[in-house]
Amino acid sequence: MNSLIILITTVIDIYIWLLIASAILSWLVAFNVVNTSNRIVYAVGDFLYRITEPALRPIRRILPNLGGLDISPVVLILLLIFVRNLIWEYAI
Repeated sequence: MNSLIILITTVIDIYIWLLIASAILSWLVAFNVVNTSNRIVYAVGDFLYRITEPALRPIRRILPNLGGLDISPVVLILLLIFVRNLIWEYAI
């Protein structure tokens, strides 16, 4: 059972890092540091968008509009950390 719990928490940790990478890449694209016409940047951005958007979309529907500030990744990261801690709490 411990192996399954470790696997689940590792997947949660990897997803948190993908959320962080997606947020950083979106900032870099918004400030024209990287250009999406580059095929590698586009491929990485598309991958991160497809991985993170299904989880972020319901949170964006619930959160109020804050202008240009998108805090949905922060909310999702906090929820994932809560779930990870909850799994460890009930596993022990």
